[in-house]
Amino acid sequence: MNILIVKLSAIGDVVQSLPFLEALRKGFPRANIDWVVEEDSSEVVVGHPALNRVILSRRKAWRGRLTKTANLSSVFREMANFLKELRSVDYDLVIDLQGLLKSGVLVGFSKGKRKIGMSGSREGASLFLNERPIQVDYGRHAIDRYLRVAETIGGDASKAEGRIPYADADRMSVERILDRYEIQNETLVAINPMARWPTKLWEAERFALLATRIREELGCEVVFTGSSGDKSVIRCIMATMPVGPVNLAGKTSLKELAYLYTRCRLLVTTDTGPMHVAAAMGCPVVALFGPTAPWRTGPYGPGHAVIRTGIACSPCFSKRCDHMTCMKEIGIDQVFDAVKTVVRNG
Repeated sequence: MNILIVKLSAIGDVVQSLPFLEALRKGFPRANIDWVVEEDSSEVVVGHPALNRVILSRRKAWRGRLTKTANLSSVFREMANFLKELRSVDYDLVIDLQGLLKSGVLVGFSKGKRKIGMSGSREGASLFLNERPIQVDYGRHAIDRYLRVAETIGGDASKAEGRIPYADADRMSVERILDRYEIQNETLVAINPMARWPTKLWEAERFALLATRIREELGCEVVFTGSSGDKSVIRCIMATMPVGPVNLAGKTSLKELAYLYTRCRLLVTTDTGPMHVAAAMGCPVVALFGPTAPWRTGPYGPGHAVIRTGIACSPCFSKRCDHMTCMKEIGIDQVFDAVKTVVRNG
């Protein structure tokens, strides 16, 4: 049996799809299972033991290069090769876990006997299916919705963990970084202060005060994580602290980050991809939520703490806001108390 999963982005969404993959593999142990994923999120699934093949979409890069006039032929060749690879297998089952136009088009291009997806798809994605969408409850967590799909098509959702696989080289790389900063047996608390949506952000000075209290009152070593683009903001946060913590923004790959979180007592974070990475790796999360709904996309599993004010307009799911009250009213004491509880109960 040949199965194709279409789940393109973003990192957090792809991480939350890993339990679905495990459930599918348990239900179809002899199947060939492929996954179409975008380049930015591909590291989550590349090398996963439950997959036979990863088909890489460079959609964003192609779109950027198409705006230029030079060498368009190479872009079209790459796109044609991608579609050729996508259509190289006659799939018995194609599953759209994205439910957007960009995933629906690929489902349409693929060669599949059964093309299924979830209810609630947008942008006309359901037009590319050939079966009635599987009904899911959008009041439930995304992982539970995906597992509902897996069970409906014959998967085994029992004991699906959704961990991100990493290699010894990833572990050794992180250990070398920690050795460089003379971090060995200290209790590590990671802080990931950034997010793609401006409305998800907490004020930088509050992260600085929180990190200082974690160091001074709990005796923990603090490491900041993030992408290369987050370095400057994290440097600004650290500049206001009496003793600077370790800034690992841009210094780890995604798989290395996954291992790093297994070394941490907890992660303090906004609603962003690393939150799901930590949760997948069994690292307790203290998550700050404002414009989004933690019951739908919060850290999954036991041992996590979600901090939110619950004002009337939250969740609004808006990327723009004139006042950002939902995040500004989250106090440092609230977050610190949650961190203290996790550290001392560990």
